[in-house]
Amino acid sequence: MVRPAADPAPFAWGIIGTGAIAEFFAADLGLVAGARLGAVHSRRLDKAEDFAGRFGAATAYDDLGAFLADPAIEAVYIATPNHLHAPQALAAIAAGKPVLIEKPIALSSTDAEAIADAARERGVFAMEAMWTRFLPAVAALRRHLASGHIGTLRRLRADLSYFRAQDPGSRFFDPRLGGGAALDLGVYPVSLALHLLGRPERVEGRWIAAAGGVDLRCEFALHYPEATAELSCGFDRDGANLLRVEGSKGEIRIDAPFLKAQRLTHYAPGALAAPWRDRGGASLLRKVLDRLPLPGTRREAFGFPGNGLQFQAQAVMEAVRAGALSCETMPLAESAAVLRIIETVRAQPPEPPAR
Repeated sequence: MVRPAADPAPFAWGIIGTGAIAEFFAADLGLVAGARLGAVHSRRLDKAEDFAGRFGAATAYDDLGAFLADPAIEAVYIATPNHLHAPQALAAIAAGKPVLIEKPIALSSTDAEAIADAARERGVFAMEAMWTRFLPAVAALRRHLASGHIGTLRRLRADLSYFRAQDPGSRFFDPRLGGGAALDLGVYPVSLALHLLGRPERVEGRWIAAAGGVDLRCEFALHYPEATAELSCGFDRDGANLLRVEGSKGEIRIDAPFLKAQRLTHYAPGALAAPWRDRGGASLLRKVLDRLPLPGTRREAFGFPGNGLQFQAQAVMEAVRAGALSCETMPLAESAAVLRIIETVRAQPPEPPAR
């Protein structure tokens, strides 16, 4: 008689950081079969203990070395401010811990490449937490594009903008802490463009500086043999936050906010939706019309519980238990490529803000 294999022990995650994104990730682990929160680290032990109590972690640490030496931790999620991502990722890799690093993976492409080199040399899994790539709606979009559903790709357009007042004390505007719209928001559309279209042949763009010197707004133009990607991000406005992929036989739109994609809308060529689809996200008329069964449109829903971080967590768990050192959906080389694109645009002199 063949006995069924026993279920593996729960996969134990360790989290570095106790802020909002760490809370979202810890909560979403409850949606992943076979996952648990094993330990949490904070510079303040009281914060770590409070977080552990709220999310069921077995151990709280204020010493990073002791945290990384915990044999129960199978993978580490880094959810700290941007400027700490690279040094903490390198410390986790040196300790032999598989690591998931919140975006941006680092403040520079050089640091991202150093993470990739260290992971390869140490034989340790490492990945940027570009969670949007793992959402069911984005996976469906990739399948539609691969099947030729909208023909030859011609243009990808995406803007991700949320207004923030220019507070010099905020991490969003502090260059020492990795501030700026591109590292906070722009990594999403640029990463998705590479995910869907690959590496561009040529990069152009422009940026507008905030008072403290970081980018208040960035615009990118990625050029491919048969397509272009027109991308933007900013703290200067609340944007439509849509992503559109246009082809020779139609268009697919990821509705706002596309970084948390839950719905796709397909437009046939000349669909009646065309006159209003570019008018932004706040129009009541557009919101009403978007929900009507209009000719030439078709909608697909991909709702999910939680915050959407569970899908990347599941992918990391599967890769680590399979002995993989990287994830095909989010390879480290593309994380570095995204930062190089941002650096290319930011290397130009900033343009004055519009009056």
